[in-house]
Amino acid sequence: MSSGGQGGRRRGRKHEEEEHENHERWLVSYADMVTLLLVTFVVLYAMSQVDKEKFAALASGLSETFGAPVSALVSSSSREEPAVLDGLPAPADIALGIAPDSRPTQEQVDAAAAEAALAEARQVAAEARDEYAALVAARDRIEAALAAAGYAGTARYEIDERGLVVHIVSDPVLFDAERADLKADGRAILSAVAPTLAALPNQLAVEGHANHLTVTPGGPYPSNWELSGARASTVVRYLAGDGLAEDRMSAVGHSSTRPLVPETDPGAITVNRRVDVVVLSTASAEANDLLPGLAAGQPAAENP
Repeated sequence: MSSGGQGGRRRGRKHEEEEHENHERWLVSYADMVTLLLVTFVVLYAMSQVDKEKFAALASGLSETFGAPVSALVSSSSREEPAVLDGLPAPADIALGIAPDSRPTQEQVDAAAAEAALAEARQVAAEARDEYAALVAARDRIEAALAAAGYAGTARYEIDERGLVVHIVSDPVLFDAERADLKADGRAILSAVAPTLAALPNQLAVEGHANHLTVTPGGPYPSNWELSGARASTVVRYLAGDGLAEDRMSAVGHSSTRPLVPETDPGAITVNRRVDVVVLSTASAEANDLLPGLAAGQPAAENP
């Protein structure tokens, strides 16, 4: 019995020791650390102020708290150290040269836009005049070549937004009626103008046209579309044989959709059946739009 009672007392004593074990001692260290951080931030805040009297008062309070002499806290900050930039020239104030409000007014913006538009318009007009002069020179060389070959007056000339259009009437000099093979006069005309066309830097568009009369049923061409296209292709093929680069030329047929004169005109059947060689302009689209106006101002120069 006695041994059992002693064992029970020993177990009870051990149990009491476990109950008194303290697991919250870390709070003391944590509180110290928080206090030090608070003091550190207070000192930093005080040092950031330029008022020396307030700083000295703070230093005095801290000195009394921590037991450090006041002179150790104040002397280093109260001494005036020489500035690092002493002796250097003062920086220039760049704001002095700026107007209080340098933003342009709406009137100034509109005036600048109008001036830019005017300058661009002048540039386009000058480009159009230069291109018009080049096309007129090309027209004069083509007409001189035809006159030298004995075919003066066989072509009509027009300058539009595409460039210089050379109208060559196909009946009777180029083709027989409803035919797309060149006649002897047609070959001579193309051979006369080929060197002049070859010397130009422009691209060439060859366009075939027909009059309003329908083709004969059962003939070689089912409609004027095929006939006008075949005539344009024949001219391109012949000019290529005379030395013009094929990649400079194109061929298209317009049937009777683009007559040169109205159907009621007595010469409509002959004049509208034609082939046009268009010397395409090399200027910008804006300058090309001005070409018809320049041509309209000199009507006598269009048909020598």
